[in-house]
Amino acid sequence: MKKATLVISFLCLFSGYVAAAASPAEQEVAQAVDHLTQAMLHKDIPQLQALAAENLTYGHSSGKIQDKKAFIADIETGKSAFKTLEMKDQQITLSGDVALVRHHFSAQALKGTEVVPTEIENFQIWQKQKNGKWLLIGRQAFRF
Repeated sequence: MKKATLVISFLCLFSGYVAAAASPAEQEVAQAVDHLTQAMLHKDIPQLQALAAENLTYGHSSGKIQDKKAFIADIETGKSAFKTLEMKDQQITLSGDVALVRHHFSAQALKGTEVVPTEIENFQIWQKQKNGKWLLIGRQAFRF
C-alpha cells in the first residue's frame, strides 16, 4: 500500500511538472522576447531590424504610436535608451502562428544623463513567419 501511494504521489507530482513545462513554441517566443530586450538595451540595430516586422505598430504608455522605422530610430539615436531593462512575470499564450505576450517592463531609462525608473506593463504580439522565425508585429505599453 505504501509503495502504491508513493508511486501515485510521484506520478501526480511529475504530471504537474510536465503540464507546467513550456512548449517548444513558447520557448522560441520567450527567446525572441529576450533577444528584443537585449537588442533594445545594447542598441543592437541589426538585431532590432531582424526581430521587428515591417508592419510593426509600437505603442508607448504615453499613447505615442510608432512604426518599425521610428521605433528603431529612437533606439539608434538614444532618444529611447536604457541603463537596465528587464521583463518580469511573463505570460505567453499561443494561438496558431500568433503569440500573445504579457509582462512587466522594468527599466532604468536614460533621459540624457538622468536615470528615470520605469515600471509599466507590456502587451506584445508576435507572429511566426513561413521560415519559422517569430517577428514582433505589435506592442502596447500601459501604466498600471
